[in-house]
Parts: sequence; C-alpha cells; structure tokens
Amino acid sequence: MNGYAGFKLLIVDDHAHNLFTLRTLIAAHLDALVLEATSGAQAIDLTHRHPDIDLIILDVQMPEMDGFQTATLLKLRKRTRDIPIIFLTAAFKSEEFQQRGFAVGAVDYLLKPIDDSLLINKISTYFRLIEKERGLNRVLEQRVAERTAELAQARDYLENIITHMGEALLVLEPGGAIKLTNPAACRMLGYAPADLIGMGIGDVFEEDGDEAAGAFWGTWLEALIRTGALSKIEARFIARDGRRVPILFARTAVTDTAGEISDIICIAKDMTGYVRVATDPDPATTQERGERELPQEAS
Repeated sequence: MNGYAGFKLLIVDDHAHNLFTLRTLIAAHLDALVLEATSGAQAIDLTHRHPDIDLIILDVQMPEMDGFQTATLLKLRKRTRDIPIIFLTAAFKSEEFQQRGFAVGAVDYLLKPIDDSLLINKISTYFRLIEKERGLNRVLEQRVAERTAELAQARDYLENIITHMGEALLVLEPGGAIKLTNPAACRMLGYAPADLIGMGIGDVFEEDGDEAAGAFWGTWLEALIRTGALSKIEARFIARDGRRVPILFARTAVTDTAGEISDIICIAKDMTGYVRVATDPDPATTQERGERELPQEAS
C-alpha cells in the first residue's frame, strides 16, 4: 500500500490522454481515490456531488471555462473555497500567469511536461498537511467535548446543591430585582419561581425600622460597594399571603472585572419556631450579656 487511502483527489483536464497520464501516475504512488473531469463546469459539478474532495489538480488551458475561471468560482463557494488547488499548464508559463494563478487561490503552479517526482511530492505534502490538520481538529474537538462535559457536570452539581439547600437563596441584579432563586425561597415566600423572577427585593423583604418597601436599598448598596458583604441580620420575608416570616439574613456582592457589582447573593434561614433567650455566660462577671437562639418549646 502506498498510503493516503481515504483521501479524494480531483484531476481536471480537457484532454483524455492527460487525465490517463495523471491517473496512472497517482495510482502508482498513492492510494487516494481519483475523480476526473474534462471541463471546469464538470469539475464544479463534481465538487457539489463530492463535498469531501481533498485536493484539485487543475489544467489552466481549457475551452469555455479555463482553469483561472474555474478556480475563481470554486473559491466563491463556501463548500469548496478551502480545497487546495494545484495548477498545471503547458502554455501559460510566464510569471504573470503564475501570479494570476496564486491570486485566484492556487497553492501551487506547476508546468508541463510533468515532473513525476515533483508532482507526487506536492500531492503527498498537501495530504500530510490535511492529515495533520484533521488530527489537530480531532484533538481539539475531544478536548472541547471533555471540557463541555466537565462544565455540565459542575453545573449539575451546583444546581443540585442549590435545589436541595435548606436556606432560601435569592440572587439580585444591582438594581435589586430578583434574577435567580431556589425551591427553599419559593416555599418560604409562597411564590412560584417564575413569579419571583423580576420582583424587587423590597417586595418580599423588610428589616426592623424599614417597613416601607425598598427604603433600605440605598443603604444596602452603599454598604455592599464599600465592604462586599453584610453580616447576618434578623429580618422578615413578606410571604405572598402577607405573613411575615422571621429570617436570619446575609448578603454578599459579586463584582465583575471592572470592580462593579454584577450580582448580590442573599441567603436567608427560616427562624420560625425560634425565640431569643438572654443568657449570662458568666454570672460572676459584669461582662455584657450575650444572646443565643433556642427552638421554641411546643405549648
């Protein structure tokens, strides 16, 4: 076997004996499949019927549509513009015609009579380049597929955590609108996920002394810009039915590469059933009293 089985080569010449010579030469050195065309129009038709052609050897001097015109049309079509073209000619040998050949997209411009070794070496070189490019593309595609799978796995893992976490999660836009939530927040507030998206944080949240919806937002934003996070506070969610749900609430700002806030992450723990009990950690001292949370005993 001579190699390059599976490659497809199109040879174009209006003289049958030239096609025979090319076909015989290529078959003696390479295992590529050879297609033949006797005109530019037939060559273009073959490229439509065989979109996997790897290389074209194109005679320049042909009636009706010469090699330059054929190459120009091939380069205009998306499916054929990247196929390498080697020009062969016995008549157009001047540098002017060679430059014209390269200008219309040829990768090589060879003169007849054909130098057998040179032509086979040229064909083999382009096949090797194509083979290498395909190998690199396969590696790249494999890496992209692996990375895509890793990202999907990481996304599913994160979504699973968010879905099953016991605390309510609200992700806000910098203006305070809710852009993402989790099932715990929906249960706590009594809203469907689609209903919560787009609502303002002031519609579902209030702090002590800030019963007016949204009255606290300017203070929040200023503090988040300054510190990036606000410590846990006691507050209330305003449920859909008007109930006030006591929560322990924390907020964190996420910034973009420019240092601007892109998201605000809010996490709330339902404190229903808990009461605050004052304790004296050390009765023998005069230290300030601490506080701890205890579950409220059932009556």
